Amino acid sequence: MAHHALVGPGTAREARLGRAVGGSGTAAVGGVVLLLPDGCAESVRRASPLHRAALAPLARRLARAGRDDGMAAHVVRYGCRGWNGADERLAVDARWAVAEVVRRHGDVPVCLVGHGMGGRAALRAAGHAAVVSVLALAPWLPEDDVAAEPEPVGQLVGRQVMFVHGTNDAAAHPDLSYRLAVRAKKANRATCRFEVHSDGHALRQHHGEVLALAEDFVLGSLFGRPHSRPVVDAFAAPPPLGLRMPLAAGFGRSLRH
Repeated sequence: MAHHALVGPGTAREARLGRAVGGSGTAAVGGVVLLLPDGCAESVRRASPLHRAALAPLARRLARAGRDDGMAAHVVRYGCRGWNGADERLAVDARWAVAEVVRRHGDVPVCLVGHGMGGRAALRAAGHAAVVSVLALAPWLPEDDVAAEPEPVGQLVGRQVMFVHGTNDAAAHPDLSYRLAVRAKKANRATCRFEVHSDGHALRQHHGEVLALAEDFVLGSLFGRPHSRPVVDAFAAPPPLGLRMPLAAGFGRSLRH
């Protein structure tokens, strides 16, 4: 089933769940991770295959790591690549994708993982009852505007929420994700944020560590696997410590759950 995203006069494209990455080791799906690619602030162009491709390594790693738990990973295909102001198209498509997972698989836990503007979409779509966790990678957030409503945080209550941001991100300012994380932590104690020293928007410099951190968070939040000590500490630490947790070089190389 597809979802029609109206993107302009006389045009409509469909958001799609995307083919499941990998295969589960069990007959039934036990949990789903939806990966939400980056986008653009304003655009009605077709969603970028490059943005989807950027999340493919993470999708493959998560599907492989969660195989025994029946993990299904999908990279969502938006109807268009633009957030488009009050239309919040990417968030609308993210909400549709969660509802489609429930339609296909029933009552399974869902983790939303988004990069850039997909990070903002993941945070916005967290209110669906099936969503148990959100991972916002280098989330693109608007500058504070006294004339606009601040980014909502109420929908995050009851979910595990992790922000990950490079300190040298020129496309999505890390200060903005820190400020949102502070507000989110007040509403929901199960919130943490990791900083990736000197990394940029694509998080390429410490890609292995970011993938390992994402695996730790997603499998822990979906299937109850124990989080690594740095993640446990980040959730437990009061602000600002738990919201400026440095992602250590080599994270994940010696993790033993």
